[in-house]
Amino acid sequence: MKDDRTTIRGLAHQDQAHDSAIKHVTGRADYTDDLTEPTGTIHAYLGLSGCAHGRITGSDFSDVLAQPGVLGVLTAADLPGVNDVSPNGKNDDPIFAEGVVQFWGQPVFAVVAETRDQARRAAHRARITYDPLPHALDPIAARDAGMGYVTDPLTLRRGDAPAALARAPHRIEGRFAIGGQDHFYLEGQIALAIPGEDDDVALHVSTQHPSEVQHMVAHVLNVPSHSVVVNVRRMGGGFGGKETQMNLFACVAAVAAKRWNRAVKIRPDRDDDMMATGKRHDFVVDYAVGFDDEGRIQAVEGDWYARCGFSADLSGPVTDRALFHADNAYFYPDVRISSHPLKTNTVSNTAFRGFGGPQGVIVAERMIEEIAYALGLDPLEVRKRNLYQNGQLTPYYQEVTDQILPRIFDELEASSDYHARRQAVLDWNAKGGVIRKGISLVPVKFGISFTATWFNQAGALIHIYSDGSIHLNHGGTEMGQGLNTKVAQVVAEAFQCDIARIKITKTTTEKVPNTSATAASSGTDLNGMAALDAADQIKARLVGFVAERWQVAPGDVAFLPGQIRAGDHLIPFTEVIRAAYMARIHLSAAGFYKTPKIHWDRATGKGRPFYYYAYGAAVSEVLVDTLTGEYVIDRTDVLHDVGRSLNPALDRGQVEGAFVQGAGWLTIEELWWSQQGQLKTHAPSTYKVPLASDRPRIFNVALADWSEASERTIKRSKAVGEPPFMLGISVFEAINMAVASVAGYREPARLDAPATPERVLMAVERLRG
Repeated sequence: MKDDRTTIRGLAHQDQAHDSAIKHVTGRADYTDDLTEPTGTIHAYLGLSGCAHGRITGSDFSDVLAQPGVLGVLTAADLPGVNDVSPNGKNDDPIFAEGVVQFWGQPVFAVVAETRDQARRAAHRARITYDPLPHALDPIAARDAGMGYVTDPLTLRRGDAPAALARAPHRIEGRFAIGGQDHFYLEGQIALAIPGEDDDVALHVSTQHPSEVQHMVAHVLNVPSHSVVVNVRRMGGGFGGKETQMNLFACVAAVAAKRWNRAVKIRPDRDDDMMATGKRHDFVVDYAVGFDDEGRIQAVEGDWYARCGFSADLSGPVTDRALFHADNAYFYPDVRISSHPLKTNTVSNTAFRGFGGPQGVIVAERMIEEIAYALGLDPLEVRKRNLYQNGQLTPYYQEVTDQILPRIFDELEASSDYHARRQAVLDWNAKGGVIRKGISLVPVKFGISFTATWFNQAGALIHIYSDGSIHLNHGGTEMGQGLNTKVAQVVAEAFQCDIARIKITKTTTEKVPNTSATAASSGTDLNGMAALDAADQIKARLVGFVAERWQVAPGDVAFLPGQIRAGDHLIPFTEVIRAAYMARIHLSAAGFYKTPKIHWDRATGKGRPFYYYAYGAAVSEVLVDTLTGEYVIDRTDVLHDVGRSLNPALDRGQVEGAFVQGAGWLTIEELWWSQQGQLKTHAPSTYKVPLASDRPRIFNVALADWSEASERTIKRSKAVGEPPFMLGISVFEAINMAVASVAGYREPARLDAPATPERVLMAVERLRG
């Protein structure tokens, strides 16, 4: 029989619709808030502090308890176990403040009532009094106030950067303020806890890290982890904001559920969600770069000062990764770069798509821009002259062995007509006028793996039922990125069956234990390989069974589309499965995978933290109104490396979404705190996110279909979740060019991020002045 792969839907490397796409657009996709509530479900709501830093001098809940439907109030004293949800064991992240509040919006108590509205209204009737203490909100103020670090800083050093800077023909120093970003997931934080017998409790939550929620709830309830089950069918967006931030909400729901022995749901308003949960880290970066007459970098020094918030959360690995990507795609012969994870009286910042990498990459691009303006060169030429060559070492001593950016540059320059368009931009700006243009081509080199090496593991579970249908479960979580679809394609490819035969089930700690967070762009890499391992175990049993049953050598057994060949026999897949069941062949397997070759010694700043690199580049052209500071993205061309794509349609969608989100971070998304420490941008009315109208007017996205992962990744694909986020930097750089044109490009615009219209207008006036 002809092996016609086109008859099988959903095999790897094919376009395949997201498994829940139709449910998403028709409203039939069930999220946590859509689940049928058990009879008698009650609701919790958080009471948040109204002080940035102060001692709690009084707590009066009498009016709260008098409100209709209120069952009670939970404070730190009501927690059976520890009052902490820190993901790093530092015991610095209380569920409820005790004695002192450390940021405006910190949870102090929770109200439990018959309805959500009753709990929400009653929470605002509490009377909490404070004795204010000094507070610091931004990283430089925190540094100057001696606030200290929330976690250990890191320095990466190779060569002698001070000496190399001193002898470099040219040297530039600068300071760059890089703003944070709210995750603005469409589905907010939410948890539903259902009490069981003994110590048991089951939770349905919107989290990227079910096992961490399991462990946190167990610690807070003072029960073993086996008593806690955490379930996640899907999230309505996460972007890192549901990696650790769900812990608090799940714990509050679980404690209330066990105390009242009723199901408890907690869902904050958007305002409270934005005030009480962490965001992308803001940074202020002081940098110095030395270079020669050709624009080749000779030395770099830099200090990354981060607004971490009141506790460590994930600030250690986030600020580490900022340094890991401070070189982006460029070789620094001598380098010294340091992180400064500073404590501030703000909500603890956390994971966000790119996990600190974008805040490193953009500084590299700022230095390239500075060099280009100093020497009167096209920044693209400076970028090319500084690209890594295969075999060169990063600041953390990992060898770059798969550099493909030169080819990506060549193809993108040609397909986007970059050089002709840049000349047209220069000609346009030379005429003067109100509307100025800018164009920029920016690359990305992004390391793939958790820098916490132990997280680079995954499990999966596959059952084949006697009718030939397949049940697939793995430790990753689906937040719209298509992880479940890709893993199902891997399994369909392994068994050569239609993807419709495979049922993807919710992530649950009951089936796959000790899962890692779905983060670091590693979801498909890890869980796809674990699922493939499980499939291979079952296939090996089936091959042995078929060989014995049909009296052929194991080498003469092959999986073909919809059937299995045994020598000259072709047997339908379902018939083989039925026969295997009758012969008592085990049709279930637990798969496992751990990423090989990686290691990292933080004490020495050396190792191989990343299994491989993903690459890409983008050209963006913008128009800037110099009278108002407003701008539009006229055109963007992207060429991105995803290796041998498992699903080109999903990967292109990830590239497009990441680019727009990255551009939003650098242009319109601005976090702003009052002097008293209150976050004022805490709702859609005050915090602007990109709209459909903000996407490039012309948006060309292509995958480097010739690329293939050099390492043994899942079917030679590469991660796609985070790397293209940094391509939004091309918009920021193009805006800088347009602004610099008002002064004849004599100096760069040096815009801080985000480049809001206000900042653009002020930069225009400064350069004209």
